[in-house]
Amino acid sequence: MVVDPVITTPSDFRRSEHHMTRPSVLFVCIHNAGRSQMAAGYLQHLAGDWIEVRSAGSAPADTINPAAVEAMLEEGIDIRDNSPKILTDEAVEASDVVITMGCGDTCRYYPGKRYEDWVLDDPAGQGVEAVRPIRDEIRSRVEGLIESLRSD
Repeated sequence: MVVDPVITTPSDFRRSEHHMTRPSVLFVCIHNAGRSQMAAGYLQHLAGDWIEVRSAGSAPADTINPAAVEAMLEEGIDIRDNSPKILTDEAVEASDVVITMGCGDTCRYYPGKRYEDWVLDDPAGQGVEAVRPIRDEIRSRVEGLIESLRSD
């Protein structure tokens, strides 16, 4: 499964009738190359079309972290064709839930959004052995997120 959950033009973020019937989640980290990509991959894989999934970064990298790709492939989730995307106001405005992962003050606050800050190690520059525990923590948090959205 190839997951490229971020839409990059403002017109793509307009709320459709379909969006109104399902929650939307935006994962944000600095480079949009590791943590947020793994989280988006898991959410898309585990929730399917039930949740609209986006990811972005405050200072996107050029490519996805190869160790994150390898770690996710071990889970049967292919994120290698994804590309890091820039965080936009439109992406935040179109999302019900914003999950930040180390982006600090670069993530603006919008009233009416549910925010969570997931403190996770940064997989940048690490091998797959070091990325696996980060990946596993992300999966656990994504599973909890899905349960909380089902109970809302």
